Amino acid sequence: MDRFDTIPETALTWFRDGIGAALATVVQTWGSAPRRVGAQLAVGGDGRIEGSVSGGCVEGAVIVEAMEAMADGKHRLLEFGVSDEDAFAVGLACGGTIKVLVEPVGSALPAALLGDLVEARAARRPVAYVVNTQSGARALTSAGFDERFRMDRSGFEEDGETFVAIHNPPLRLIIVGAVHIAQALVPMARIAGYDPVLIDPRETFGSDTRFPGETILNDWPDEAVAQLGLDARTALVLLTHDPKIDDPAIEAALRSRAFYIGALGSTRTHAKRVDRLTAAGFSEAEIGQIHAPIGLDIGAAGPAEIAVSILAEMTAVLRGRAK
Repeated sequence: MDRFDTIPETALTWFRDGIGAALATVVQTWGSAPRRVGAQLAVGGDGRIEGSVSGGCVEGAVIVEAMEAMADGKHRLLEFGVSDEDAFAVGLACGGTIKVLVEPVGSALPAALLGDLVEARAARRPVAYVVNTQSGARALTSAGFDERFRMDRSGFEEDGETFVAIHNPPLRLIIVGAVHIAQALVPMARIAGYDPVLIDPRETFGSDTRFPGETILNDWPDEAVAQLGLDARTALVLLTHDPKIDDPAIEAALRSRAFYIGALGSTRTHAKRVDRLTAAGFSEAEIGQIHAPIGLDIGAAGPAEIAVSILAEMTAVLRGRAK
C-alpha cells in the first residue's frame, strides 16, 4: 500500500497560487503495473509535477495531455499501451495497458470539491471520490463503499464508467509499552505503512536512545490516547503486562472505533484482565474485541518473531481475514 501522499493537497495549492493544476489518476491497469490504481500525478500550469502514474514510461504524454486539459477545461480518459521494452525499463514484468484520468482543477474538477477532499484527509475522515468518466459527474461520499474502504481498493464499478478513488487516512499504530518487542515491531510497522507512536510513562523505556527518531509520549496511556484519538484506521498494541499502564488504554480503545486491540500476556493473564474489565462494566462482546494472547499463533520465539505475529494479525483483522 502506498503511504499517505500529498498529491491532492499539492494540486490545490498550485491552483490557489494561480499556477494552475491538473490531477492525473491511474484508474485501471493491466499487467504488473509499477503504480497501483489510485496513484496520482499533479501537474502544474507551468509544467512542474509531483507524484507518478507509471514510474516514468507515460509521464511525458500525461503531462502534455494535462496542459491541454487545463487549456480547454475538459477531463480526459487516456489509455496507454506499454511495450515490453518500455515496461521492463520501468519495472514491469511485461507490457500492458494503463488508463489514466486527467482532471483540470477549477473546471472539470471544481476547486471547492477538491478543497472538501483535502479537508477530509486532514481530519482523518475516510472519503471516496466518485467520478463518472463519461458524464463527468463528481461527488464525495463516506458511505456505500465499505469493502473498498476496508481493502484500500480504488477502481471502477461494474458499469465500467464510475471510478471510485478511496482516500483513507494513513494507518496508525499506537504501542503502549516501549519494551523489546516494540523495538522490533516499530520498524516492521513502518515498512507495512503504519505511522507508529510509542506511549510509556517510564522514561527509561520510552527514550530516544532506545527508539531514535520515533514519536514517544512519556504520559499515562489514558491521557496520551485521549490526545491522539483512536479511529477506524488505528491499531492499539499493549505490551507492558502492567494493568496500571495497559488497562486505561484498553478501556479507551473499547469505547473507540480502533480496528485492532491486542494485548500481550498469557491466557491466564488475559483471564484476569477480563475479570477487571467486567468489573469495570464492559460487556462480553466489548471485551471480545481484544486479541489476547496477542498475535497469530506461529510458534513465535523471541521479540522479532512475536512482532511478526502481531503485525500479521493486525493485517488479517484490517483486511477482514481474521477468524
